[in-house]
Amino acid sequence: MTSSSPAAPAPTKFEIFRALHHRDLPLVLPNAWDFASAALLATEGFPAIGTTSLGVAAAAGLADGAGVTKAETFDAARRLARLPIPITVDIEGGFDERPEAVADFAGQLAACGIAGINLEDGRAGSALADPRHQAALICAIKDRTPQLFVNARVDTYWLGLDHGSTHERARRYAAAGADGVFVPGVADPARVERIVAATELPVNVLYSATGPGIATLADLGVRRISTGSLLYRAALSAAVDVARAVRHDAPVAPGIVSYSDIQRLLPDK
Repeated sequence: MTSSSPAAPAPTKFEIFRALHHRDLPLVLPNAWDFASAALLATEGFPAIGTTSLGVAAAAGLADGAGVTKAETFDAARRLARLPIPITVDIEGGFDERPEAVADFAGQLAACGIAGINLEDGRAGSALADPRHQAALICAIKDRTPQLFVNARVDTYWLGLDHGSTHERARRYAAAGADGVFVPGVADPARVERIVAATELPVNVLYSATGPGIATLADLGVRRISTGSLLYRAALSAAVDVARAVRHDAPVAPGIVSYSDIQRLLPDK
């Protein structure tokens, strides 16, 4: 009688999410703002979902990028973590400047089932963090929760400040233990290609309807493409369009998800 070897354990969400950055095709990552939007995207077959800090903040009546949505971000993360796919959460600049406090928050997210975070080096008032301090935040997070995928966001193009420091910031954050580099706001193919060449980490860019398409970004070496706040803003625009149509007794656009479809997405408890 031969004994069979034990089955290999199923990969964790941390492992699945990390592997999604090292495939032949880049990870197209839609950004949700609540459980229902994330659950709908999951049913569409997206293998992972991020959050949009603008969507989470605006839904709570708060400003994005001001460091005031820590509780709302955690509440959203806890709900989204119930989904069967990996979730990555935008935590702005970490909601604190103390490395130990940022590491504590990241650890709490990982403990509730979140696979990754975005940590941006932009600060309130259109300023950039000192890259040495930002690297210390990243290092503290990775020391506390090494399995968590830390996507280090470089906001030089997003804020239109100090473009020349982009590559050095990326290198410094990689040395601190970051798992990916996110440079939103850059759309010029030559600049994207130079950023990819400047780091061994998977590079994330923000999708732009007027920028390079998915195939072009893939050819440039981009490994992750995020939608950011686009879906949230599109949803608000669609809601206002429907309200206007009703007010003017005009036809409502077809294809709206039904009440029962939404109900089926939601857990019983």
